[in-house]
Amino acid sequence: MNALVPLPVLLPLCATGLSLTFGTRMQRFQRFISVAVLTAVLALSIILMIAADRQGPLSVHLGDFAPPLGITLVADRLSGLMLTVSSAVTLCVLVYSLGQGMTDRDRETPLAVFHPAYLILVAGVSCTFLAGDLVNLFVSFEIMLVASFVLLTLGGTGPRMRAGSTYVIISLFSSMLFLIAIAMTYAALGTVNFAQLAEGLPELSIGVQTLIQAMLITVFAIKAAVFPLAAWLPDSYPTAPAPVTAVFAGLLTKVGVYCMMRTEALLFPGNRIGDLLMAVALASMIIGILGAVAQTDLKRLLSFTLISHIGFMVFGIGLATREAYGGAIVYVVHHITVQTTLFLVAGLIERRGGTTELTRLGGLAKAAPVLALLFFVPAMNLAGIPPLSGFIGKLGLMRAGVADGSTWAWTLVAGSVVTSLLTLYVVAKVWNLAFWRAAPPGQAETGTVLESGDDSDDDADEGPDGVPGTGDEGVAPVPSGGPVAAKLREKAVTTTSRLPWPMTAATAATIVLALSFTVLAGPLTAFTDRSAVELLERTPYIEEVLGR
Repeated sequence: MNALVPLPVLLPLCATGLSLTFGTRMQRFQRFISVAVLTAVLALSIILMIAADRQGPLSVHLGDFAPPLGITLVADRLSGLMLTVSSAVTLCVLVYSLGQGMTDRDRETPLAVFHPAYLILVAGVSCTFLAGDLVNLFVSFEIMLVASFVLLTLGGTGPRMRAGSTYVIISLFSSMLFLIAIAMTYAALGTVNFAQLAEGLPELSIGVQTLIQAMLITVFAIKAAVFPLAAWLPDSYPTAPAPVTAVFAGLLTKVGVYCMMRTEALLFPGNRIGDLLMAVALASMIIGILGAVAQTDLKRLLSFTLISHIGFMVFGIGLATREAYGGAIVYVVHHITVQTTLFLVAGLIERRGGTTELTRLGGLAKAAPVLALLFFVPAMNLAGIPPLSGFIGKLGLMRAGVADGSTWAWTLVAGSVVTSLLTLYVVAKVWNLAFWRAAPPGQAETGTVLESGDDSDDDADEGPDGVPGTGDEGVAPVPSGGPVAAKLREKAVTTTSRLPWPMTAATAATIVLALSFTVLAGPLTAFTDRSAVELLERTPYIEEVLGR
């Protein structure tokens, strides 16, 4: 069973080579490769999760080099669960992107980049969850960075290039900090293997331990978009194509949260910076949701809710109890699916209404009742309406806070309630503006071009209505019908009254996945409790890696 551990990383990397080989010459085969590989990765992730639950952690030393020389990959309950949820979400997003027509529409380009970049991103995410040492974790981050820049800048428009540049600058800064932290750790202990660090770090002075801990937590907080290190996110994510934004918002920030969980529990037990983490969690919750309240563009609004709800996960890490970690893990898997779904729905809204600017939308509940349902369910889940999984995760975290009984814990419990109520207000505002009210004058008609091969307006900062930052830069209303697509050589993506079924089906699949967490709430919470116990005990992980 241990031999299966590297496959979630190796399969996407091998498929990337095949995808680049066939390129634009055999697009159907390229798509088949991507879907087949991600399906296989999902199946492997489920097998690893079940095996880790029944047998304990699984590990592989690549090249049979023992720590600290070799690369170690480890699958335990937590990493198995994260792999499974992330694999399911990335598969759904891939199907959505195929239906949207965003995957290398221009057949004249010499290299088809979407599928290779997407597969590399999946490999980087899988490697992050399985990494057993700091260097391998750093390499995983860099793999994700390269793929992320390609995906963020698809189409080469001005707004996307600017957003991609911001993302890369911030990521390179965090990578620099990460390298410094790795160098400090290796200089102090002569190893970067997690299991060996777990045994060696307590022997260092408190000052050195705290410095290394602060460096690592800062790096992971940037990746997770924890306030005040989240200013880059609302300007970077909304400009990308809907499926790219969905997988970034739903998954990549949780990579940072996972790394915070892993290092805080395994390397730095004792919760020395718990109060600081809870203060940061409260600030993320309140400031993030207030930012969402102020937005009128749906993608930016969802970006701020993302920052806000990262605070719930940091709340659990700050408490550092079994109940808190269990609740945080539930909330992580819930938020991956729900946040991804909402960004996919935003793409559907843009495909149907021509924009994500709420002031220019309306009447969608009557015009597109299926789309209204696809928004309503995950929106209520995000707000934490019982008995949905958002409520289960928040309840677990608040119960852990009450059990802790400290001043900070009670403050976070109150902050959680306020944030949940404001989240409900925010999604209700979206519902009222985009779905419930009558369509406003000038709403985009069927046939409005959303994506085209004409980049003459790439550097435009204003939409067709002359309003900058409305989320529809480069969108120009044109008569509906076949001549538009013909003139743009089949490179146009336009608004349609009937949404492509793969997009709708993929979005519905993510909703079903999120609802399954409610239906299977008992087994899920039992599994996350066992994951939390294993995470805090540390011994099973250390003994498996070191062969004791």
